[in-house]
Amino acid sequence: MAKSKLRRREALAFYTFTSPWILGFLIFTIGPIIASLVLSFTNWDMFQAPTWIGLQNYQNLVVNTPLFWIALQNTAYYAFITVPLGIVIALILAVLLNQPLKLRRWFRAAFYLPSTLPTVSVVLLWSWLLAPQGLVNEALGIFGIKGPAWFVDPAWEKPGLILMALWGAGGGTVLFLAGLQGIPQYLYEAASLDGATVWNKLTHITIPMLSPIILFNLVTGIIGAMQVFTQVYIVGTNDSTLMMVPYLFQEAFQDFNMGFASAIAWVLFLIIIVFTLLILRWSSMWVYYEGEIRQ
Repeated sequence: MAKSKLRRREALAFYTFTSPWILGFLIFTIGPIIASLVLSFTNWDMFQAPTWIGLQNYQNLVVNTPLFWIALQNTAYYAFITVPLGIVIALILAVLLNQPLKLRRWFRAAFYLPSTLPTVSVVLLWSWLLAPQGLVNEALGIFGIKGPAWFVDPAWEKPGLILMALWGAGGGTVLFLAGLQGIPQYLYEAASLDGATVWNKLTHITIPMLSPIILFNLVTGIIGAMQVFTQVYIVGTNDSTLMMVPYLFQEAFQDFNMGFASAIAWVLFLIIIVFTLLILRWSSMWVYYEGEIRQ
């Protein structure tokens, strides 16, 4: 009896202290999610009452809206180039920064710092660096290379956005550094006794042991890249850089077509979910853990 009263008091205390977060989550997260799902089946211009139109928004989005396919193609191009390159660069930097180098801590901080800067300031900085007469093109000119008009020429806008995104690879580098420092040294020692080369150690020990972190960076990177907004909103000038979230913003807050924008949001959500599930399913083929490697 006493134990049941104690459990009730503990439960009451728990829900009392967590109720602000629970209420905030229900009101400001779950509520808008449910509302957007309902609105995706309506025609609503944000000024008049929404009218129910069923699946018409989704039908128009897929069949009658070329901009949707342009935005989806640009988003896929950006995500599937930026994320793998970012993981490779972060891994290379982590391996280098894990060596006993002088000023190692300074280099670690220097590579991580760009990922902590506000996105708007980073975009403005790179807009200046990648200007037709910016520092990047001037540096290329030293080697006799004529630099492109990065954010002016539609053919070079997406590569410019990708280059800008890769500058923030320091966040992934920190995770890889933590993973490298957690790899047992006896694995490398045993491999050395067997005559393993540096490349053998990298491919058979380092990368398998870091595969859970690679999976984490891959999933979070795809989710983040699919939702890129600020960079495109600031430097994007035409359909060559139109992506899903800026397109959603345009439909919702410029054209006041909130029902259609809600449909875009749910299509993007389903695309992200599908890719995430596929990656997690595929991960069973290449993600290893320490216990599995020991076996």
